[in-house]
Amino acid sequence: MQQPSVVLTSLRAATMRSGADPYGLIEDAAIVLAGGKIAWLGMQAHLPGDYAALPVRDMGGRLITPALIDCHTHVVHGGNRATEFEMRLQGASYEEVARAGGGIVSTVTATRKASEDDLAAAALPFVDAMIAEGVAVIEIKSGYGLEQDTELRMLRAARRIGQLRPVLVRTSYLAAHAVPVEYKGRADAYIDQVCIPALYSAHVEGLVDAVDGFCEGIAFSVAQIERVFQAAQSLGLPVKLHAEQLSNLGGAALAARYGAMSADHLEYLDEAGVLPGAFYTLRETRMPPIDLLRQHGVLMAVATDMNPGSSPMTSLLLAMNMACTLFRMTPAEALAGATTHAARALGLTDRGRLASGQIADLAVWNCGHPAELAYRIGFNPLYQRIIGGVL
Repeated sequence: MQQPSVVLTSLRAATMRSGADPYGLIEDAAIVLAGGKIAWLGMQAHLPGDYAALPVRDMGGRLITPALIDCHTHVVHGGNRATEFEMRLQGASYEEVARAGGGIVSTVTATRKASEDDLAAAALPFVDAMIAEGVAVIEIKSGYGLEQDTELRMLRAARRIGQLRPVLVRTSYLAAHAVPVEYKGRADAYIDQVCIPALYSAHVEGLVDAVDGFCEGIAFSVAQIERVFQAAQSLGLPVKLHAEQLSNLGGAALAARYGAMSADHLEYLDEAGVLPGAFYTLRETRMPPIDLLRQHGVLMAVATDMNPGSSPMTSLLLAMNMACTLFRMTPAEALAGATTHAARALGLTDRGRLASGQIADLAVWNCGHPAELAYRIGFNPLYQRIIGGVL
């Protein structure tokens, strides 16, 4: 259905386009929305006369940014791990919890018992919380099934969320997330007998937008992940990777070799070779090498990593604040990380910036300056989401 055209006036636009101002800020701006896209954007005084007959919506001087994009979540899962949260507070490490049979494996047990309806219903409150903070795109991973039926069920539930809510869902196949108990000590067999065959099945159903993996001592080696990446490559699917979160195995370098859309976490990344929620929850002390990434021009995305264990967080605004306070990113870097760079991490080129021709996914904020979005803690200044040009 063709969306109605409208002119938004009396606003400040953080375009996130490169320039002298890190936010690409335009004061006293106007935006023309037509056909679900941005048709024109600039200073209100320069609004072309061609748009004079369109209806006008006065935005009251509010700030408008691209709608937020949460490019790394595990929002579809069964159960919770609140008791493990208590264990970690008593001194248990992430690895100790995992090796004791907790962690990802405990979520696998709960997820395998859940139906597709159960999984979608459990995820919706988390998704609603994200939408309420101006999020328009959510990446959702599988990875808590570790068997074909449950992995496919998770992906179907993720797709259904995109039908039940006004949000774009991008799915990532993450069966290479952990070795299930029935394959303990046989990680290679799991990759060959479950992970790769299930990927082919998911692809046939059209359930996969990208292929992910966890390259870590408690999960899979570089060589094992590479076999998954080769399978993805044969299907024409892009890849991404959880890398260098607990140690440096060279996962980021593998991701680079395969042209991955993103390499995530990276706390132990070095010169050869960032998710603040997991860093915070796990009480890590080793920060990702932000200065090194800046030095090499690496684009940094910011996401919640929403999951039941290491980052049970649904607030992308809080993740932006954490990126600044914990990792010393600037507020402009954090906002770019949750808009422009998050779009890049999902292979999306039609959103994440305010520019003519971009999808009209906008967030309207009760803010005077975009730095406020990363500044406050526990406060949501969202006034309105505009999705596909619909106010």
